[in-house]
Amino acid sequence: MQKVAFGGGCHWCTEAVFQSLKGVDKVEQGWISSTYHDSCKPSEAVIVYHDSSLIPLDILIEIHLHTHRATSNHSMRTKYRSAVYTFTASQHKEVESILEEKKSLFDKPIVTKAYPFKSFELNQEKYLNYYQKNPKKPFCVTYIEPKLKMLLERFSMYAR
Repeated sequence: MQKVAFGGGCHWCTEAVFQSLKGVDKVEQGWISSTYHDSCKPSEAVIVYHDSSLIPLDILIEIHLHTHRATSNHSMRTKYRSAVYTFTASQHKEVESILEEKKSLFDKPIVTKAYPFKSFELNQEKYLNYYQKNPKKPFCVTYIEPKLKMLLERFSMYAR
């Protein structure tokens, strides 16, 4: 199993997206800090444990870019930092290269950056697996279901 972390939008949404993928073994949802952002508060994010032979890193990153506002530098970017958090120097270089390659998929520049991982705080138990526990809640219907629908349409070979 390999691991990589993603931040961009609400961690409930990000958790649900990655939990719905083949090759993803576990998703931890909470707050991540980067060595780059020492003075900033942690950002909502998930750690994704995956089998790269079933779902490669470049596909995980592409899915991430398409399931949050990766081209919007909105006012909530501190809480919802558009990021791929890396655990090793070699992974960091690989992620930077993939992000450079994937920017051609968008009409606007992407704001997503690679950041070195520093620390993680797991969310409270009542908020973990949020979509799985609450699929009919208005938040899930309004924000998560459209992302999962797009995922099934665009990345069906990786969807569970």
